[in-house]
Amino acid sequence: MIIGCALFMELLDSTAVLTALAQIAGDFGESSVHMNLVVTLYLLAVAMFIPISGWLAERLGPRRVFIAAIALFILSSLACAASTSLLQLSLARFCQGTAGAMMVPVGQVILLRWTSKAQLMRAMAFLTMPALIGPVVGPPLGGLLVTWLSWHWIFLINLPIGLLGILLVLRHIPDYPGHRQQPLDLAGFLFSSIALASLMLAFESLGHGSLGWTWSCALLGNGLLFGLLYTRHARHKALPLLDFSLLKIPTFGIVLWGGVLFRLGSAALPFLLVLLFQVGYGLSALQAGLLTFAGGVGALMIKFISVRLVRRFGFRRILLHNSLLATASIAICALLDPQRAPLAVLLVLFAGGLSRSLQMSTIGALTYADISASRAGQASTLSAMSVQLSLSMAVCVAAMLLGLIQRINGHVTPGIDDIGLTIALTSLLCLASGLVFRRLTETAGIAVSKPQNLA
Repeated sequence: MIIGCALFMELLDSTAVLTALAQIAGDFGESSVHMNLVVTLYLLAVAMFIPISGWLAERLGPRRVFIAAIALFILSSLACAASTSLLQLSLARFCQGTAGAMMVPVGQVILLRWTSKAQLMRAMAFLTMPALIGPVVGPPLGGLLVTWLSWHWIFLINLPIGLLGILLVLRHIPDYPGHRQQPLDLAGFLFSSIALASLMLAFESLGHGSLGWTWSCALLGNGLLFGLLYTRHARHKALPLLDFSLLKIPTFGIVLWGGVLFRLGSAALPFLLVLLFQVGYGLSALQAGLLTFAGGVGALMIKFISVRLVRRFGFRRILLHNSLLATASIAICALLDPQRAPLAVLLVLFAGGLSRSLQMSTIGALTYADISASRAGQASTLSAMSVQLSLSMAVCVAAMLLGLIQRINGHVTPGIDDIGLTIALTSLLCLASGLVFRRLTETAGIAVSKPQNLA
């Protein structure tokens, strides 16, 4: 729960700040277009420093790095609140992104070292909860803070949460020693950081059209080039920074690729629902946020029985059949009308939250089911990298699909039918993830899910 709260703080901040960009632009005397820099630099820092997070945890000790990451997040949040110009805020957000890149993978390293295989599913159920609730709570909370107080409080709220987190880490989390003899793969760090940063910026700009097609394609090409350079470098390195040999472990490799497809299909839903409710049906940001909050409630409720469900049906059957349910729950959102049937909207979003939360918990536990403690840092880094890229790609894919459908239909602004068709098409990616999960064996993750371990 301590690690999950740190993740919640990061996700809450990164989503809540989107609601405050217009007010910040007014205070700084900047155009709203320039405010994209606040989001872009955060994503850039996350992409650059994720590859080194696992190495730092193994070298210096995960608890020490985790505390340092939370402390940096607190200080950079304070710097964000105290900013008086776009430059100051952008630099502070870059520091926030650096801290965020460390918190998630290092927190997972602590969890994998501390938690036995028997309790991994239960632990992952609670760890993935903030990842689902944070993006849902963030926009309405940000709207309330901006409306009733000021945009500064979006950052100041991190201070008490972070300080409490540090105290709890010092009190409850063991101080696992680091392995100082492990050298840094500097060339691998440079190649992977440039590749990830370029790809993240390319997906972000393609999704929002902030840089234009020429620069976006140039960034995409640069990311692919440095990705190939890193792959070639890693083949000849005894201890590469990102160890792709982990993909040969059946559970890790299958679940990682299946998880990427599932996130591509599901992570764009909040973005598309906001468009559907606000642009399509004319609801306010607060009304739309309160409706989508039903998904967060569903995500919370399923956590209390997810372990029992996996124990009863097994990892393979849950991932395979629940991908069908998740696909249906997303696709049916294309038919939602909050003006005529608000109760139906709440029920559909609640059911969708149940399904997606169960799927993410199951993916999280099975990802590390066959990973040894000695490889936890590398596995966590590789998993975090796939998560960040797939989340960025999700909005990019949805935005490009929506733009294509608009042009085909000859619409200047997206209509209800345009957004609905985009939602239906993106849901097919969740369906495709089920085809990947079919490759799992019936006994996959048995060390994690067998009944005697979960009693």
